[in-house]
Amino acid sequence: MRFLLVIAVAYLIGSIPFGYLIVRAKEGGDIRQMGSGGTGATNVSRRAGKAAGIVTLVLDALKGTIAVLVAKGLAFGQADAGWLFAGAAIAVIVGHIFPVWLGFRGGKGVATGVGVFLALAPLAVGLAGVLFVIIVWTTRYVSLGSMVGALTIPLFIWVQSELFGPARDLGPLLTASTCGALLIVFAHRGNIGRLLQGTENKFK
Repeated sequence: MRFLLVIAVAYLIGSIPFGYLIVRAKEGGDIRQMGSGGTGATNVSRRAGKAAGIVTLVLDALKGTIAVLVAKGLAFGQADAGWLFAGAAIAVIVGHIFPVWLGFRGGKGVATGVGVFLALAPLAVGLAGVLFVIIVWTTRYVSLGSMVGALTIPLFIWVQSELFGPARDLGPLLTASTCGALLIVFAHRGNIGRLLQGTENKFK
């Protein structure tokens, strides 16, 4: 019962469409009908300016962190706490990508994933963030940097465990980070097609 409650709360937190609401309030219109079609910070910045994009980025990341913190609060004293955290991590990313309030069409899950793993595996996020910056700096493709960053978080978690000893709840952590990465790549399937065709928008 507690696990289902954690999943439901995390999903609802993730489904709050901050980017959609910010653009709706500032510019009018549906952000999903513009640019890449997502509700995330990159698309918001193209439509409503970089300040709106930064606000969206911060709020979307906070969703991920808050969902994990709620799970930690509800998991107090539970033997399976690691799996509760993993469930919350996956559910909040699912909520962002497939929000019930927007007909299950939301963002790409990147910022929310960053918020999740800043709370669960900050070193791995930092290393993935370095790769993200290098890729975006050299290619100007935010989507490419986002996918590579997401896919390397489970790798960095595993490497950290190998170098410094097994991390607590390593199994749940690897499960959550791998599922999160696959969800983010799935959400970028349109971007992958445009990257292969050479028509993907570059970040300016």
